Amino acid sequence: MDEKKTIFSGIQPSGELTLGSYLGAIKNWVTLSEEFNCYYCIVDMHAITVRQDPAELRKRTLEQLAQYIACGLDPKKNTIFIQSHVSAHAELAWVLNCYAMFGELSRMTQFKDKSAKNADNINAGLFTYPVLMAADILLYQADLVPVGEDQKQHVELTRDVAQRFNGIYGEVFKIPEPYIPKVGARIMSLTSPESKMSKSDKDPGGCIYLMQRPEDIMRSFKRAVTDSETVVRYDPENKPGISNLMTIYSIAANKSFAEIEGEFAGKGYGDFKLAVGESVVELLRPIREEAERLLKEKAYLESVYKEGAERASRSAARTLRKVYKKVGFVGR
Repeated sequence: MDEKKTIFSGIQPSGELTLGSYLGAIKNWVTLSEEFNCYYCIVDMHAITVRQDPAELRKRTLEQLAQYIACGLDPKKNTIFIQSHVSAHAELAWVLNCYAMFGELSRMTQFKDKSAKNADNINAGLFTYPVLMAADILLYQADLVPVGEDQKQHVELTRDVAQRFNGIYGEVFKIPEPYIPKVGARIMSLTSPESKMSKSDKDPGGCIYLMQRPEDIMRSFKRAVTDSETVVRYDPENKPGISNLMTIYSIAANKSFAEIEGEFAGKGYGDFKLAVGESVVELLRPIREEAERLLKEKAYLESVYKEGAERASRSAARTLRKVYKKVGFVGR
């Protein structure tokens, strides 16, 4: 009997993975895989709530898979798979749609944000996206869901829907908890430090990408927004730009905020930004090189996503059978 707790998490292949994706999520996933039974998914079904170029989406999905592995996610220790390869995600999402309330979904912050950004394409998928996310999590009876603060609301909805279903039919779903790491949970944009570093950011200068060339990374850090004080001090409220750079440097160079403040006492922001940039270049270099190597190994990547989907499907099918029986569907 597997006594390890289960974790589920996924990232959309809707853009290139960023330093924020790595420091805020994937780096923590690698640590978690020692302690937990982990399902890590490339959520391509979520990606199509916004129009995607089909060839680009396929390319980015495989690139993301290669980057997951290059970041240290071992396919033997983790179940790594592509969401659309496990049909139970769509099947359970439909059932849960019938247990999620219109009012709950209309209150979702991300729906409001994405609707504002895609006014010409406010589709039903964008509205019910959190229900598919609930299905993703509940299929694997996940105990914990590593999420950034911005996704916490979706985990709350998942819990509400699961409790509602369990209240009617008995203990079908495990009620998941959000798992928010202490450091690096929110890496902010280099040019707009009040907003999260996002692969969908309109300003490419605000983002660092895992596959970016070292000279481009250095250029972005040199241009990073700071403040007029010239003191390297952690103060997110008054010094968001410097505090964000300190968070990045703290994780990349494995130093505490106190050590960083001491290291740059009496030095200007120029020196500090240079040090942060160099630490990030060295942090990402082996990931980029390994991902480039893996992308040439097409047969290997195919074997990883096929095996991952088989493992995920076996686990998901158990939950789906139970759900179908409870709601009154005739067994296959």
